[in-house]
Amino acid sequence: MSTPAFLNPPAHTQKRKRRNLIFQSICLFAAFIAVAILCTLIYKVVVDGVGRVSLDFIKANPSQMFPDKAGIWSPLVGSMYIMALTIIFVVPVGVAAAIYLEEFTYRKNRLVRFIQVNISNLAGVPSIVFGMLGLSLFVTIIGLGKSILTGALTMSILVLPMVILVTQEALKAVPKSYREASLALGSTQWQTIRRAVIPRAIPGILTGIILAASRAIGETAPLIVVGAVGLVTFPPDSLDDRYTVLPLQILDWIGQPKEEFRIAAAAAILVLMGLLIVLNSLAIIIRARQQAKG
Repeated sequence: MSTPAFLNPPAHTQKRKRRNLIFQSICLFAAFIAVAILCTLIYKVVVDGVGRVSLDFIKANPSQMFPDKAGIWSPLVGSMYIMALTIIFVVPVGVAAAIYLEEFTYRKNRLVRFIQVNISNLAGVPSIVFGMLGLSLFVTIIGLGKSILTGALTMSILVLPMVILVTQEALKAVPKSYREASLALGSTQWQTIRRAVIPRAIPGILTGIILAASRAIGETAPLIVVGAVGLVTFPPDSLDDRYTVLPLQILDWIGQPKEEFRIAAAAAILVLMGLLIVLNSLAIIIRARQQAKG
């Protein structure tokens, strides 16, 4: 008795299944390689640096003479300055620009589309380009010098497109019914935006700000261009002081010949990873709460 034709899948169907299986296997293998490399790097850093991480290590300033006593206080303070000033500079401009582009530009004319496309493109520009822009604009033209203020302004330009795009997405996520209900009650457009739209977009906006802060604290190339130095043995006291940041201090220690400096670099990497994990975890928590509220 012959098998019914519908129980025997055609040859091309079996061929598609084999191709699908091969593709899934390749993707799984690629993901395994990526995770294995990442885990190896993290394991190496943890093994080398976990014994060096302590409160004394965090509170001590860097030193080239005594690697066993070197710490990360001045670069950590410099990183906090850069992150805080970047948020102060970028949030008002970024949020205001996003509100204008999303709420007040009724007709997406050529100018608006041109601005929107360029904002999206700027989000993918290499960070070193922003460093060159900061050097030309803030150091040479405006004359701010190679100070922590220059570094913060440069980082603000770097993360501004990210803040604008994320804020726009947060505003788009607010249902149109909120706007229509507010306008139907006699509110002006600005009152609608301020009282109905922005409060419901705040979680998404905060997520973008936190992600921008995490990028600002982890960047090195733009700050090197605008004057950050590899070794500063004291924390900055004002916006005009010379400074260093944690990633740049790690880079300086890695280049030193003594093994103690490389151990200190591994410990500093762990501290930096901890800061980034905390910031990104906050963003994930805020996003999850927003999704839970619907």
